[in-house]
This record gives sequence, C-alpha cells and structure tokens, in this order.
Amino acid sequence: MPTVRLLTDDELSTEARAVFDDIRATRRTDYVNDFWRALANDPVTLKRTWESIRQVMAPGALDPLVKEMLYVAVSIAHGCEYCVASHTASARAKGMTAEQHMELVAVVGMAAETNRLVTALQVPVDEVFRKPG
Repeated sequence: MPTVRLLTDDELSTEARAVFDDIRATRRTDYVNDFWRALANDPVTLKRTWESIRQVMAPGALDPLVKEMLYVAVSIAHGCEYCVASHTASARAKGMTAEQHMELVAVVGMAAETNRLVTALQVPVDEVFRKPG
C-alpha cells in the first residue's frame, strides 16, 4: 500500500504536469508509471529525480540495454520489487532476451554469494587489484 496518493493527471500541480509532459515526450508514450505519480506529491523531488534519471539513462559510453540491465542488477541487490519489475520490462523492450535475463540473475546471485563470503572471511584486497588502470 502506498504511503502517498498516486496522483492522477487532473490532480497535478503546474510544475508536476510539466515533468509529466517531458516524461511522455522523452519516452514517446502517454503512460506515466506509479513511481512518478507518487513523486508528483513533491514536484521539486519529481523534477530533480526525472532530470537525473533522464541524464544517467541516456545513451553514452554504455548502451541503453546495458544500463537497464545494470539497473535491474542493483534493484535485485537492494530488494526493490518495483524497480526490478519496471526495469526488467524496460530491458526487455530494449532487446534483453530470456537467456540474457537468466544469465544476469545468475551473475547477481553469484556476486551476492561471493560478496558475503569475502566479507565474512575478511579477505584482504590483493595489491595487484589496487593498482590504477
């Protein structure tokens, strides 16, 4: 159950409506998901978050599919059901195959296990890994 109202388009402030318009234009869709509808309760946070995510997730040195898959991996690690679902859908829309998804999940699971083992054993970092470049 949400802790804030998920605002409808009719309930948006002028500032929030401008962000929703940009979301729709950028994503080329009329759909604005519930994450943004929750954030619309605070137009300042809504705008800041949208501007940041739009910049970070834009094509760059990493292609958009890789960025979505990284987002899925971090969301799994943090246990964010909403983010796992929404970014898995986005990754699939950008071309992620079922095989890539399962391999991604396997890597996340393996990293989680080895991270916990090395932390529990307090294994020191090898000097060779500390060298830049």
